[in-house]
Amino acid sequence: MKLFGRTITKEDIDVDKLMESTAFQNMFGVDMKSRDFKETTLYTCLRILSDSVSKLPLKVHKDNGVDDSHYLNDILKLRPNRIMSASTLWRTIEYQVNWFGYSVVAIEKINNKVKSLIPLNMEHVTMYIDDVGLLDNKKEPIYFEYKQAGHEYLFQYDEVLYFVGMTADGISPMPLKEQLKTLLENAEQAHRYTNFYLKNGLHSRGVVKYVGDLSEQNQKELQARFNRVSGGIEKAGQLMPLPLGFDYQSISTSLKDAQFTEIQELTERQIASSLGVKMHQLNNLERSTHSNIEHQQKEFYVETLQPKLTGYEQEIDYKLLTKNERMNGMFIRFNVDAMLRSSLKERYEAFSWGVQGGYLKPNEARAKENLPPEPEGDRLYFNGNMIPVEMAGKQYLKGGEVDGQNGNKGIDNGAD
Repeated sequence: MKLFGRTITKEDIDVDKLMESTAFQNMFGVDMKSRDFKETTLYTCLRILSDSVSKLPLKVHKDNGVDDSHYLNDILKLRPNRIMSASTLWRTIEYQVNWFGYSVVAIEKINNKVKSLIPLNMEHVTMYIDDVGLLDNKKEPIYFEYKQAGHEYLFQYDEVLYFVGMTADGISPMPLKEQLKTLLENAEQAHRYTNFYLKNGLHSRGVVKYVGDLSEQNQKELQARFNRVSGGIEKAGQLMPLPLGFDYQSISTSLKDAQFTEIQELTERQIASSLGVKMHQLNNLERSTHSNIEHQQKEFYVETLQPKLTGYEQEIDYKLLTKNERMNGMFIRFNVDAMLRSSLKERYEAFSWGVQGGYLKPNEARAKENLPPEPEGDRLYFNGNMIPVEMAGKQYLKGGEVDGQNGNKGIDNGAD
C-alpha cells in the first residue's frame, strides 16, 4: 500500500525489513536467501479456513428464496472464469485474505453485466490511496496496480472486489505473516532443533574425560574421530569404542527434558488461536469429547467464519448487483447449511416440526434435501389434522354453521 502526499521520514523506515531485503544484502556482498516459513500448523490452519469457505455454495436470493433464474448463479456457484471453479476461487480468496491481509478480484463486465471474476496474484498487487486528493476522481481515491509478465494494469475501486481481513482503519490491511513473524520464527527454530537432533543420531552428547592434557590440534582430531565413529543417524544405538584412559560422560538433554513437546503445543495453540481454528480441527482431541465436538464446530462457524462471510456477502452485493436489484429484494448469500448439516434423523425431525408448525412448506423442506417439488407442496400446513392453515378451526364447527370471524362454513362430517 502506498499513500500520496505523505512525507517519508527515517522513523517510517522498517529497519528489520530493510536488513532482510535481498537487494539490500547484495549491496554489501551478503548472499542470503529470504526465509520461507513452512510451518505445518500454519499451513494446516490456512487449509482448514480455505476449505471451509470453498465448500459453501453461493447463490442469488430474492425475498428469502433462491432466484435460480439469475445469470450470476452460474458465475458464483459454478464457473467464475474459464480456468477455475467457484470452489477454487473462494479457496484462493480466503487464503489471500488470511495471509496477505486482503484479496483483490477483478470484475470483467460486458454491457454492464458481470462476465467473469478473476483473482489477482497478491505478490504483484500494489494498493494506492490518495490521502490528499491529488487524483481528479476524488470519489474513488483508491486504485490498484497489477504487474504481470511485463504488463501493468490499473483497477479502480469499483472495478474489483476488495476483501480485507484484519484492519486498523477500515482500509489498510494487516497481513498475518507480519503479525505472526516472531511466532513463526520460534516455530522455525523448534523445527531446526528437531532436525539437528535427528541428524546427530538420537543419542546423547557429552564430555570425554582424559587424564592428562591435549593440544588444540589433538582436541580437533579427537572430536573428528568421535564424530566419525559415533555421529549420524546410521550410528544410533551402536557402541562407541573409547581409547585406553578415556571416560565418557553424557551431559545432553532429551526432547522430553527440554520440554520440547510442551513448547511445540503452545506454538500450535497460538497459531490456531490467531486464525480462529479450533484445536480439534488439528486432530488435538485432548479437551474434546463426542458430546462437545459438534458444539465446537458450530462455535467455529459463529466466531470465525460468520464475520468473514458477512463481509464477503456485503462486498459482493454492492459490487455485483445493481441498485435496482437490491431495491427489489435481491441479495447474495452463502449456504451455511452445507457446513452445519446435521445427521439424517436430526434433519428429518427438524423438517417435521417446521412443516407441522405451519412455518415451513413441504417443498421448502424437500428443496433442502435436493428433492423435486410435489403438487400442493407450496402450501403451509398446521399441526393437528395437517390441514391448510387457512382452514384451521373449521373442523370444530357443525355442518353448515358459519364462523363469526371470517364467515367460513363448518365442515359437514355427518354429525347432528
